[in-house]
This record gives sequence, structure tokens and C-alpha cells, in this order.
Amino acid sequence: MHVTHRLSGPLLGLAVAAGVATAGTTAGTTAAQAAPAVSAAAVGTRAADTPAVLAQAAYLVDAGTGEVRFSKEADQRRPVASLTKMMTAYVVLQRAAPTDKVEVSAADVRYAAGGGAAVAYLRAGDTLTVEDLLYGLMLPSGADAAHALARAYGPGVDAFVTEMNATARRLGMNDTAYVNADGMPYGGGGHSTARDQARLAQALLENPTLAKVTSTRYHTLPATSEHGAYSWSNTNRLLGSPGALGVKTGFTRAAGYTLAFAAERGGSRLVGVLLGETSSSRRFQTAEALLDWAGSTAAQR
Repeated sequence: MHVTHRLSGPLLGLAVAAGVATAGTTAGTTAAQAAPAVSAAAVGTRAADTPAVLAQAAYLVDAGTGEVRFSKEADQRRPVASLTKMMTAYVVLQRAAPTDKVEVSAADVRYAAGGGAAVAYLRAGDTLTVEDLLYGLMLPSGADAAHALARAYGPGVDAFVTEMNATARRLGMNDTAYVNADGMPYGGGGHSTARDQARLAQALLENPTLAKVTSTRYHTLPATSEHGAYSWSNTNRLLGSPGALGVKTGFTRAAGYTLAFAAERGGSRLVGVLLGETSSSRRFQTAEALLDWAGSTAAQR
């Protein structure tokens, strides 16, 4: 797996396109907090220093202070593709222990294979721990792992999706609606916003198991009496850059390329989301540029 390097100074100095930076508010790291301050950069007064963002929607927040560092169409409802799996992982660990075990069914495998989704290549009859299935869910973005977990901990996929939506409300994600556990465009694919997905990413990173999973670049399972061998690589090319914490990639034709990202920079934990990008590689370059820029300005304060 190739990892992008830190971006050079010239890219960080690209001017933001007219009107991309708009003021926003956030509800904090999990449930709603008081409305945070919005940085000058977020309202465009430092446009000359701000990286260009070509994604349709973007949001970057300091998770520690709640300060919005960048906002572009942050409340625009859009499909988010496999960022949906962040909520799947979060709900699973509200209901299961990482050491619990789930047997993969033929229905899990058929579901993922039938729609052209990304898969973890799970095999029917294999029994894996919840934690290992979370690696299969978050690293290769396996729709088979999503189906297995939702089926087991709904119980049943429909009941699980109902809980996903209830959890979204509890987290203050009021512009979010899920229709499945994987983000594929079945039934419209659901919708969310950059602001809501950043709130979810913050909640995800507060769980030690999920923080570990989402920041892992490779995960290998040797064969045992309960399952065959598996080896998964993370689709997030930001991992390996300084302070990177994850979080999740996504793509469908309807959603475009999506990315939830986070890193420790300049003494701050920065969490961001890009939605509706037309270039896979540019979403990582843009995220890196935003993190470097926001980290450098935070360090100067």
C-alpha cells in the first residue's frame, strides 16, 4: 500500500476558491455542546493562507476546543458512501464486546458480492471475533463484514439500521439518515452532512478499540480451527503521515469520493470530512493540506 507524503509549502498556500469558506458551528466531540467559536479562517478572512478545497462539502474542527477551522457547505445533505461504516462500527460496540464471536453466513457473503461493494473476502462458516470483523469492516471497507455485524447485533439488519438512526439522533446528527449498514446506494443510500460525519468521527475516536482499528494500516489473521487466514490493508492513504488517526474512506458514483480524517497537529486533535470529491487522490492531498495548515496556525497561537 502506498502512503502519501506530507505536502510541500506551495500547496498549503493555495488560495481558497471564492465562497468556499463559510462560518459554521459544531456540537462538540459527541453529543451537543454549546456553540463553539469559529476561527477567522473558517469565515474566509485568511483566504490567502487557506488550502483550496474542491470537494463539494468540507468541515474541519478542533476536537478539543470545538473551534471550527474550515467549513464549506457543511450542512448540505449528501450521500456519504462507506463513511456509513463508522456508524456501523460505533453501534456494534454499544452492543458487543470486542472478544465476542460471530459466524459469517452465506447470506453475508452473497449480499456483498451481489452489489459490487468492497469486500473483506469473508468465507461462510468462518467464526471471527467482533474486533477482527471491525478490522474487516474499516480497513478494506468490507460490506460482508458490515452485513455480518448488523445481522448479528440488530439482531437482523433492519433492526440494526433503526438503531443506527437512533444513535445518530443521540449524537446530535440531525441531518443524517441511514438505510443500510454499508453506505451502498440501495434504497437511495441515505444521507448525511460533513458536520454530522465529523461529529461521528470524533465519537468513534473516543472509543479505544475503534481508535486502534481506524489507525491501523495492515491487519493479518493467521488460520485457526475457527477461520481461514485473512490479510487486510487500510484504504486510507493518510495513515503513516505524522499524527494521522484515520478515519474512513468511501466511494459510490452518487457520493463521489468521501473521506473522514483526523490527526494530532500543533498540539490539537483535528477532525475533518470531505464529501463529493471527484478525485480519489486529491481528497487525501486536500485533507493533508488542511491538517498541515490548521496545525501550523494552531501552533502559532
